[in-house]
Amino acid sequence: MVSIAGSKKLKRQMAPTFWGITRKDKRFVVTVRPGPHSKHSSIPSAVLVRDTLKLTKSLRESKSAIYGGKVTIDGVTRKSLHHGIGLMDVIELSGVSDIYRLVPHGGHVLKPLKIPNTEKSKKLVKLTSKTTIKNKKTQLGFHDGRSMISDTDVNVGDSCLIQVPEQKILEVIKLEKGAQVIVTRGINAGQVGAVAEIRAGTYILPKRALISLGERKIEIPLDLVMAVGKEKPVIQVR
Repeated sequence: MVSIAGSKKLKRQMAPTFWGITRKDKRFVVTVRPGPHSKHSSIPSAVLVRDTLKLTKSLRESKSAIYGGKVTIDGVTRKSLHHGIGLMDVIELSGVSDIYRLVPHGGHVLKPLKIPNTEKSKKLVKLTSKTTIKNKKTQLGFHDGRSMISDTDVNVGDSCLIQVPEQKILEVIKLEKGAQVIVTRGINAGQVGAVAEIRAGTYILPKRALISLGERKIEIPLDLVMAVGKEKPVIQVR
């Protein structure tokens, strides 16, 4: 049997703060294995159930829930303790009425947000790559590792509202002047504002956006923001 790359454990002192784990406990904690999200911007399913959502009291209970097929991510049942759950992923748990979406909040990279049942099949994804493949077809790659072949008019940096798990594009949200965006990392993570201006990059500086956050404006690289709507967010993000 082929072994999956990557360690299965991580020292607690090295774990990201947004996991919500205690530091002075057992020496090691379950970590993220290679998957859709980077381990620095995702939470392993076992840690999410036990420490972030606090629905179980021990790793043994988390194992029982996950191996029993009670955890669904974006409409797909995941049975790995190490599956990385990241930005905009929708979490459902069998026997629990609440549905959660992971969003940036209060300066933290990820926080669980309760969402209505009507939004559990909707997800925002940011386009990170666009390539031409065989027979001149266009392949789109998104921030959560998923890809699809589509002729949809969308550019890298734009966001798509998709239906999961079918992966059907419902709406395209352009990253342009006037669009509503959410800051995904940094001290302003979780803040939602309107794009006042898109500034071209230079040899030293990356392409940037000037964003209005209430009474103040900040300039931030485009890779730290995600378009969430035209006049208001198309789904609940805070």
